[in-house]
Amino acid sequence: MAQRTILITGCSSGIGLDAARTLSKRSWRVLATCRREEDCEQLRSEGLESFVLDYNCPDSVKNGANEALHLSDGKIDALFNNGAYAIPGLVEDLSREALQAIFNTNLFGQFELINCLLPAMRARGQGRIVNCSSVLGFAAQPFRGAYNATKFAMEGLSDTMRLELADSPIDIILIEPGPIGTMIREKAIPPFEQWINWEASAQRQKYETGLIPRLYKPTEKKDRFELPPSAVTDKLIHAIESSRPKPRYYVTTPTHVAGVLKRVLSTRWMDKVLSM
Repeated sequence: MAQRTILITGCSSGIGLDAARTLSKRSWRVLATCRREEDCEQLRSEGLESFVLDYNCPDSVKNGANEALHLSDGKIDALFNNGAYAIPGLVEDLSREALQAIFNTNLFGQFELINCLLPAMRARGQGRIVNCSSVLGFAAQPFRGAYNATKFAMEGLSDTMRLELADSPIDIILIEPGPIGTMIREKAIPPFEQWINWEASAQRQKYETGLIPRLYKPTEKKDRFELPPSAVTDKLIHAIESSRPKPRYYVTTPTHVAGVLKRVLSTRWMDKVLSM
């Protein structure tokens, strides 16, 4: 059997890094991308093929897609759209510019990459496109409005593409993790400081008593439902290697619980649960 090739984004740490290392050990040819060249250099030192792909830059997305197609001779078997970040803050404190910035990375760049690779997959008559969403893609939570919005939108576009490609051999798949042990909180601090003027907020007290302590002074105690990035990789493996992949993969207990509650509770009761 010919070696299969996967393009993975956001491989500098966390979910993307674990997926790249694990799939390489499973004999996949992994094209592992990062936003920064220094992170790519680190991956290359481990023996992985790596190059820059920054969702926020259209030219970088197109160049990254072309590089992947060139290296694989047009034979990309799977894409794992993984890179994303958060801007913690109340919706009323999010500027248009902040929302545009996070949508560029968490949504627009990801689907632009899909559209760049889709013709090659269609020409070969096969392909798996796996989008890393979140429990926050179907169950909103306070202070996470910007991230919620990008993941809700990802779910909508993914569901639509799945319907539009139903008569093709290309699968569109969502992975929806809950709490995973990554650096997303630490990496959310710079965007928060850049975009959120919490001291001038009409709800400043909520920041002081709620978000700020969680963001800057996390407890040493780990979330009891938190799983390592390998839990996501396990679902990714099934999504790209199974002969009949699922449209959705839940990861972590909170995602399973939220999925059930979303189906059985009214909006009012769901709001009560999510506000706890």
